[in-house]
Amino acid sequence: MNTNLRTMELTFERHILAHPGEVFDAWLNPAVPGTPWYENDTLIFNPVLNGLFYWLIRGNPHYGRFTVLDRPHRIQHTWMSRSTLGYESNVTLTFREDDGDTLLTLVHSGLPEDERARAHEAGWNYFLDKLTSQLGSAARP
Repeated sequence: MNTNLRTMELTFERHILAHPGEVFDAWLNPAVPGTPWYENDTLIFNPVLNGLFYWLIRGNPHYGRFTVLDRPHRIQHTWMSRSTLGYESNVTLTFREDDGDTLLTLVHSGLPEDERARAHEAGWNYFLDKLTSQLGSAARP
């Protein structure tokens, strides 16, 4: 990676009315509405350690490799797209039990600090809101 490249990190949280194992499994299931993998033009998806994915949506290709699969606690994978300017970034999802439900946290790190990379904010909010709606949500105090 270019050591002069300024990077940023985006963090998202959702409370989901489902057990962490259920949310973990849903995230890795392309048949579940609300996961990025559900909406695609083309999907090659191998969610195993060091497994690769190719996700084409609206003509925009995304690539990555699963680097951590610790059910039901954590998923981590690399992420490359035009919006990362071809640089590899990292997506980490944690699933923390909260009174039988799940606090899902998604951190997308190593993004180039520019407007195209900032578009990931809208994208992740879109998918997380759909997943939360699909699996259930509750207002947090």
